[in-house]
Amino acid sequence: MATAWQTIATVGTDEGPLELRRRRDDWLMVIGGRVLMNSFSRSSEEELARLAIDRLGAKAPRRVLNAGLGMGFTLRALLDRTPPTTRVVVAELNPTVVEWCRGPLAAANGEAVRDPRVRVEIDDVARVIANADAGAFDLILLDLYEGPNTSTQPTDDPNYGPGALARLHRAVAKGGVAGIWSEDADAPFAKRFAAAGFGVTKHALKSGASRHVVYLGTRR
Repeated sequence: MATAWQTIATVGTDEGPLELRRRRDDWLMVIGGRVLMNSFSRSSEEELARLAIDRLGAKAPRRVLNAGLGMGFTLRALLDRTPPTTRVVVAELNPTVVEWCRGPLAAANGEAVRDPRVRVEIDDVARVIANADAGAFDLILLDLYEGPNTSTQPTDDPNYGPGALARLHRAVAKGGVAGIWSEDADAPFAKRFAAAGFGVTKHALKSGASRHVVYLGTRR
């Protein structure tokens, strides 16, 4: 008989209870009964960091923006591939997620949030990008739930709409890279991304039993 999942912590949100569950060395984050993420299908999140850093080439990023935090696996992959001089801003809406990454999830993500290169901002990443100085970040990684989905999101979506992508372009340094994780391919989004002034590539990735997509945009 399979080992049952144990609920480690629960917090109420507008979307329903946010739960952290554990089964042996595996972890789940669930909100309102929907799985947000898990520890055993994380390779596409890690590939987001690897592919984006590779796209920068020989240039080591000075400042990076990573959102959201999740279980910290994108952040861990990012830290493992950048030098001690890199400074990383993590934008995360929910302070409980940060507490979990510093606490019960710390061993799973290699104490990523405690790395001295990291500064956490409890804020909406759309607001962080809008308030950033022009060219503030060499690398911006958006690892948000679901990612772009033109069929269900409004045309003025705060993360993936044309206005949001224009603000993203402004916040990325010349020659810098924006990496965006997506649950599925979204051709209309890829066109908007390119129209915002990015040279765009699409990368299909296998993550556990699922297939996800990473879009990379180099600021022209």
